[in-house]
Amino acid sequence: MASTSGDVSDVDEDSEVVMRTPHVVVVMGVAGTGKTTIGPLLAAGLGVPYAEGDDFHPEANIAKMSAGTPLDDADRGPWLDAIGAWAHGRDGLGGVVSCSALKRVYRDRLRAAAPGVVFVHLAGDRALIEDRMSHRQGHFMPTALLDSQFATLEPLGADEAGVTVGVAGTPEEITGRAVAALREFDPATP
Repeated sequence: MASTSGDVSDVDEDSEVVMRTPHVVVVMGVAGTGKTTIGPLLAAGLGVPYAEGDDFHPEANIAKMSAGTPLDDADRGPWLDAIGAWAHGRDGLGGVVSCSALKRVYRDRLRAAAPGVVFVHLAGDRALIEDRMSHRQGHFMPTALLDSQFATLEPLGADEAGVTVGVAGTPEEITGRAVAALREFDPATP
């Protein structure tokens, strides 16, 4: 069941997410929401390894995005399969991986490889995200592709295992909201 967490809280250094089994958490959202920043913080808070989703992209995908060309579903297939294989390998052990996972069909593909994955959708308004993207350096995703990201985005459905967390605030505040939302998340709830 998807839920939303928008309240502001700091990460409690002693907090742990208590779930019945170790899950792989997929930190999802459009470019610029902070997946690469929040993912490692969340993994550290959960005591599990982190994998950067961009590292799973074939070189052809990175070249295409660097040139300002959006990826199509054929481009994303091998990338999603590689992330799904990593998540499957962490089944029962836990882990955090970043992946835009913008469409339901992409999340379904990840769930097909690793049925127990739980999604943390980092969400925010376009102006905030564009501002953040304009200040980051050394990333291949240009701000020009943000419109295509928002056009592609299909938020988590009520029947999908995951939570939605607002991206306003500091990385520590966002991570705190994610930890709190995951703590409340009951994976046994249909």
